Amino acid sequence: MLNNLKIGTKFNLLLLLVFIISIAVSGVILSSVLQQRAQREVSSQALLLMKTMNSVRTYTQERINPLLAPQLETATAFIPETVPAFSATEVFENFRQTEGNENFLYKEATLNPTNLRDKADDFEIQLVEQFRKDPKLPQLVGLRSLPEGEVFYIARPLAITKESCLRCHSTPELAPKSQLTTYGQKNGFGWKLNEIVAAQIISVPSKEIFNHARSSLSLIMGLLIAIFAVVLLLINFLIKKTVIQRIKKIEKIAQKVSTGDMSADFDETAKDEIGGLAAAFNRMKSSLKIAMDMLNQQGY
Repeated sequence: MLNNLKIGTKFNLLLLLVFIISIAVSGVILSSVLQQRAQREVSSQALLLMKTMNSVRTYTQERINPLLAPQLETATAFIPETVPAFSATEVFENFRQTEGNENFLYKEATLNPTNLRDKADDFEIQLVEQFRKDPKLPQLVGLRSLPEGEVFYIARPLAITKESCLRCHSTPELAPKSQLTTYGQKNGFGWKLNEIVAAQIISVPSKEIFNHARSSLSLIMGLLIAIFAVVLLLINFLIKKTVIQRIKKIEKIAQKVSTGDMSADFDETAKDEIGGLAAAFNRMKSSLKIAMDMLNQQGY
């Protein structure tokens, strides 16, 4: 079938094939790059919030807790502000009250928490168990579907690294009375030093960012298709102008010569391959004319 096609058609098919392959390869590469960029953007937001919450935890542990801890034995109700996890959670809740941040989430998902609002769900339990199986694992990241929509999460292990933390979480007998009065004796005990008890999880809404990446991909691909289409038309025009039309001109002259019209010349001044072909045809025409003149002189 290809042998029956004209050169112009063959060139167009070849260019179209190159066009399709180029667009497909470009689309795959761009999609990967934009997805990675979107994930880095979401991850950077999550890490920034994680560092902020850790700063709140550190401040509470080193500055607030020493000030309020002596009051725990005499207070009628437990003072939750002495707990780093409580302070971090409350600060993050204030952050979520600002416009545009409603779908950001923070949780110190704990297997056996004192405050049941920190109780890990099934998904979070799996994260904690993974950290327990591999204590050297620094963090886990991924996507998770929540009622708020799809979110990107980053989770890091939380372990008991200070003896002072065991005062409230080893046994009920050692815990402050105000803690027992507020939270009871059933939850938040039995923790051990250096044991991973929770996963610190920041969840960042990713739908908008990934949608933006997909929109950018569509825009860039549209521009690429338009550019490729213009290039395709330009190449097609140049091929017709510099190759096809010149070959057709030589073909028409060759047809005249083949019918005995020796007055037609292969007029081609260019020094390229087509010009060389025209010069060869002119020499062939001259040789043919000489041969025909000799035959006419001999009476053939």
